[in-house]
Amino acid sequence: MSFMMMNYEVDHQRIKTNGIWMHVAEKGTGPLVLLIHGFPQFWYAWRHQINFLADKGYHVVAPDLRGYGDSDSPLSPSSYSMMHIVGDLIGLIDHFGQQKAYVVGHDWGAVAGWYLSLFRPDRVMGLVTLTVPYYPRSPTTKFIPSIQKVYGDGCHVIQFQEPGRAERAFARYDYTTVMKKFFLITDKMIAPPDMEIIDFLETKWSLPPWLTEEDIQVYAEKFEESGFTGAFNYYRAMDLTWELLAPWQGSKITVPVKFIVGNKEFGFQSGGVKDFVEGDEFKSLVPDLEVVVIDGHHFIQEENHQEVSNHILSFLGKHPMDQ
Repeated sequence: MSFMMMNYEVDHQRIKTNGIWMHVAEKGTGPLVLLIHGFPQFWYAWRHQINFLADKGYHVVAPDLRGYGDSDSPLSPSSYSMMHIVGDLIGLIDHFGQQKAYVVGHDWGAVAGWYLSLFRPDRVMGLVTLTVPYYPRSPTTKFIPSIQKVYGDGCHVIQFQEPGRAERAFARYDYTTVMKKFFLITDKMIAPPDMEIIDFLETKWSLPPWLTEEDIQVYAEKFEESGFTGAFNYYRAMDLTWELLAPWQGSKITVPVKFIVGNKEFGFQSGGVKDFVEGDEFKSLVPDLEVVVIDGHHFIQEENHQEVSNHILSFLGKHPMDQ
């Protein structure tokens, strides 16, 4: 374990859940709060919130999702549907002996939080999602064709579909460079024709104040151990998830939700996302919804960590576990 990770004084364990071993970082005692990371991260994405929430009287658990970090990484993309991911998280809640947990998710972790709340609202006290809103399932068009129609073949989601393609492209760069390319994105992730997204993304060598060279190295070293295939498999299972979601067609998210997004988030300003988030349809799908737009880009729980932490804490306080 790197010196930077040791600095955060969290406990680590591996838990058997849903047929895999899942690594978690945890700290504190009190009501259970799950912090679920996205791409390309692992538990370390929540280092600021872990300490903050634990100090405020919560039992904070930040897993490495399957395919990431020190958790198991099944080989088949078909093992990465949202049913699998939600099953993993239910197993964590069961492991800690809790009936309900607060759930906080960013990026793919937000997607997991939405579906955990959709499938098992009886296990979710409240949900905070960062960057990714809840979209209705089209009854006729799968996720990948829908994304391809809006964003084209240069979109990272499309480029990640073919097994081996993104792995080969990423392998042209060292892991530190890959991390910098993703963490410092300020524009949409759509490459020009005949160019791989990893080649298109700019490499910026000066870091913003919220990200250190040591932080980048923590991520780079972990992905050097795990590789990227597990992370890509989430994208490769998207249409399988669409098929399995049919029984929930038209269902709403019934748990209390706070949605937080950065005003400079690359996905917020394109593809009609801003209009959707600020419009009536999102509110109709998530009736108990609060939308918060703050200053920041994609990785807002790191870039603007104190404001995000305060928003999470205020949400937890509005929905006490004993109510």
